[in-house]
Amino acid sequence: MTRSRLAPGAGIVTVPGDAPVLRTSDGEFLRIETGEVDGSALTRRLTGRDQEPGTEPESPGLRRLVEAFEAEGHASSAPRGGPLAGRTVHVLGDAVLTGPVERYAAAEGAEVHRTTAGRVAELARSAGAPTDHHAVVWCLDSPVPEGLWDTADRLPARGTGWLRCHREGAHAWIEPLAAAPGDVTSRHVRLRRLAATPAHRELAAYWAGHRTPDTGPHPTAASAALIAALLTAELIAWASGEAGPGLPARRRLRRVDLRDLTVTEHPVLPVPDVAPLPAPARPGPRPTHARAGA
Repeated sequence: MTRSRLAPGAGIVTVPGDAPVLRTSDGEFLRIETGEVDGSALTRRLTGRDQEPGTEPESPGLRRLVEAFEAEGHASSAPRGGPLAGRTVHVLGDAVLTGPVERYAAAEGAEVHRTTAGRVAELARSAGAPTDHHAVVWCLDSPVPEGLWDTADRLPARGTGWLRCHREGAHAWIEPLAAAPGDVTSRHVRLRRLAATPAHRELAAYWAGHRTPDTGPHPTAASAALIAALLTAELIAWASGEAGPGLPARRRLRRVDLRDLTVTEHPVLPVPDVAPLPAPARPGPRPTHARAGA
């Protein structure tokens, strides 16, 4: 049977001449009331050193302390495979960005697969079992061609995570991860950005390809690593169900300036479906009024 150990990020601090203190994963210091239990025995038990030769068997008091740590989330017997353990991440796009994303997601415990647009379309259209433990990450070192992400926007309806980024000139845009109906899709982001600028006609023309050839700057090793780290953080928030600090992860649009690596956050909301306009009235004969005595 797997024995409990301190949760990742947590630790026990031994203050000379005083009781041991727990430093939580969030950086708080909590005094541990050990009662009749020796503090060093608790430390050995939660760090896995209680199996050394000559160690006394676990006492009922020590067992109660360990259970208290487990109940508060400061100790766990779960395998430490990383926050993305048990999740499958499908990655596609331009290698300058997908390479770091693959490495970072795998380092956090995800099962990573390279995929293609065709396979993503199959995943979005499939009527099979739900894929709520799967996420698709699509990265482009260019603006998004019109219609490219339309099919992938159906992924959240199946419970599949849908995360994407792209570059427009010197800016990389990281769109919020969508994982359920009502989350922000790429279509919503485009509509919100058009509505937020007076240059909406020009922006739409830029997206449609009516622009001069791209002059970069392309992501460097540093900026690609930053973008990959932010994308991985979004995946971790999705896997844990935590919103994280600042704006909620599913309502947060990020812009990375590739020239100085500054990151700005912008709130973005989904765009509700609009009811179709009523059909225009059909033309017909106009009523006439006869005059008396005519």
